[in-house]
Amino acid sequence: MKITEIFEMKKLSLSFEVFPPKSSDSFESVKSATEEIAKLRPSFMSVTYGAGGGTSEYTLDIVKNIKERYGVPTLAHLTCVSSTKETVAKKIEEMKSAGIENVMALRGDLTPELEKSDRSTWAYRHAIDLIHDIKASGADFCIGAACYPEIHPESSDQKEDIKYLKEKVDAGCSFLTTQMFFDNNLLYNFLYKIREAGITVPVIPGVMPITNAKQVDRAIKLSGSFMPQRFKSLVDKFGHSPDAMKQAGIAYATDQIIDLYANGIVNVHVYSMNKPDVAAKIQSNLSNILGTK
Repeated sequence: MKITEIFEMKKLSLSFEVFPPKSSDSFESVKSATEEIAKLRPSFMSVTYGAGGGTSEYTLDIVKNIKERYGVPTLAHLTCVSSTKETVAKKIEEMKSAGIENVMALRGDLTPELEKSDRSTWAYRHAIDLIHDIKASGADFCIGAACYPEIHPESSDQKEDIKYLKEKVDAGCSFLTTQMFFDNNLLYNFLYKIREAGITVPVIPGVMPITNAKQVDRAIKLSGSFMPQRFKSLVDKFGHSPDAMKQAGIAYATDQIIDLYANGIVNVHVYSMNKPDVAAKIQSNLSNILGTK
């Protein structure tokens, strides 16, 4: 099932993101975790690609297992930052052969080595270059792309950011998924601005449950996310206690999701960090709202 078909149902739903193992040694444990999340029957599951394509060889394995064993629609990430044209063409063919219908086209995170390299030599410098090649391949993928409710870390301002976002959509993106955010008002303001700019494709908000205090610094580093005082107070109060912080983080994420649904959002994407218990608790908190009880 294509992601756009899920939106056409106009039914409140929840999806989860998981990541593949970093090595073969952890493959079985990661596979088991993703299977437990698949058993929750989310609207779809996305599987990441890894910084610099480092875990790309396992992405398709996890996607195929979820799709074939549990029948859960899948979204395979594909990044291009360290890839050649030939490598990307091969990955596209592998996805086509596996019956993958949804692809998340991303430039990808920069490793320290890539940050120091000469970008003029890269085969792909931006996600839009990858989108063009996916479309040119003739594959009938439903293509997604990333967006930033606040601002892309490398953009000079939000106006420029939205300009480039529209170019990605015009190149063939059917939906957008947001980077994590912790203040829903930032998303609502962002949605207003992109609609004004003529971007009309569905936008899936991405919510990350912060279940331990160490995640806060990483979340800020990855996305530059604004941390509202309400959230900072939560971390200050409960961050010293792993169990309390986990419960408070799940509650905060649940509250975010409920507010999103109440304001017209159809699907919310949860960055589950391969934690089945966190995914299950959030879904349980929303059971009557989602009709899954």
